[in-house]
Amino acid sequence: MINNPEVFNQVAFSLAKHYVCVYYVDLDTNRYFVFNDTINAGASGFPSEGEDFFADCLKNADRFVHPDDIQMLAESCSKEKIIEGFSDRGVFSVSFRSIAEGSVRHMRHIFVLCNDKKHIVCCLDDIEKEFKEKEKQKKNLKSAEIMARRDELTGVKNNHAFKEYVDALDEMISSDSEGTEFSVVMCDINDLKIINDTRGHSYGDEAIQAACRLICETFQHSPVFRVGGDEFVSVLTGQDYENRDYLIRTIREESESNRKSRSGPVIAVGIASFGAEDKTFSNVLERADQLMYIDKNTIKSQKTVEGLKNLDMIDTPIPPERKRLLDAFFGALVTVTGGGYVYLSDMRYDFSRWSLSLVDDFGFESEYMYHADKIFREVVHPEDIEVLDYGTKSVLSGKAEVQPIHYRARKKDGTYIVLHTRGFVLTDSNGNPDYFGGIIVCD
Repeated sequence: MINNPEVFNQVAFSLAKHYVCVYYVDLDTNRYFVFNDTINAGASGFPSEGEDFFADCLKNADRFVHPDDIQMLAESCSKEKIIEGFSDRGVFSVSFRSIAEGSVRHMRHIFVLCNDKKHIVCCLDDIEKEFKEKEKQKKNLKSAEIMARRDELTGVKNNHAFKEYVDALDEMISSDSEGTEFSVVMCDINDLKIINDTRGHSYGDEAIQAACRLICETFQHSPVFRVGGDEFVSVLTGQDYENRDYLIRTIREESESNRKSRSGPVIAVGIASFGAEDKTFSNVLERADQLMYIDKNTIKSQKTVEGLKNLDMIDTPIPPERKRLLDAFFGALVTVTGGGYVYLSDMRYDFSRWSLSLVDDFGFESEYMYHADKIFREVVHPEDIEVLDYGTKSVLSGKAEVQPIHYRARKKDGTYIVLHTRGFVLTDSNGNPDYFGGIIVCD
């Protein structure tokens, strides 16, 4: 151990500079004096020395301590509390807010018991920077926790948050199922895979966001979760639970309107309410999911019926196996083209499939059509019908493997655009034309 007074002085003053001020207090007499004062504590109303440190602290507290912290500081920093609070290391601290020149700062009193057990050193530390760093960390942590429970694309709660919500609801069900009232709504975006395949994932993302907005706007007082790529769940309570029949009817009507106009998201919906027979949340969710798939099949059936409005004009409808082949070839064609409007027709049954983007832009009723040549001719500029017919006949007659065609076509908003079509014909094993397809791009 070093017995050099000069060394001890250097160490003591160097350590004291870390604090705003340092007081040396006699525990027997309560007398005190300032050892180090970087801000001139006397100027703020607290004496640099005195007969009773603890009494002076209480008497002058209203001059430099935030009003809301005075009572807490008075109770925590009494002589008895300080002595009781000393740890094995002989250190006791308490944090509070101070007021200086109208501004609030966070401070900390640190009391250190000297080796003689008869004196204490009271250090006043400015911890404003430390406080702000901790608040920033708390804010960042809270933001991270929120983000971990949010779906990045839509902003609603994600599957992780949904599982936590389900666990909490299951606990409530097990403790008081008789007083529990809620409904589960299962939502599924119609044809999202087709949209992604034919129009690209960016367009699919827009469809997901639009569907999410519709769901959130419908169930405004209930949590909405994105639990899958095209699936959302909302748990209806309170006002939304009471109005559930109206809300389900509203979202279905909006979805049906969007389907007919091809101007917005088409959503299949299933709803189930918690009942006496249900033991867990999943019991209700499973029923809602089943009802959603029934609604999804209903929407698909409506599309099929509308797509086959001209069925009475043909001799033989396309068999399921041929339609599956058409869909498979169409998917492959979409993959290799990478853009534009894609079409493919089964020439044996005069049945074709067209890109959803073309169906949307030109206002056709369905992506599946019989006699599509007659339907498409209705949007071609009258002066360009002959060009279209000549080009089509050229491809069908085998004059060229890929034949370019240029013509004007009317979009559903009434404007004309110039299209550039490249078509091809696939033949069967006997050399007869079997499929007619191609890609249409805007010039």
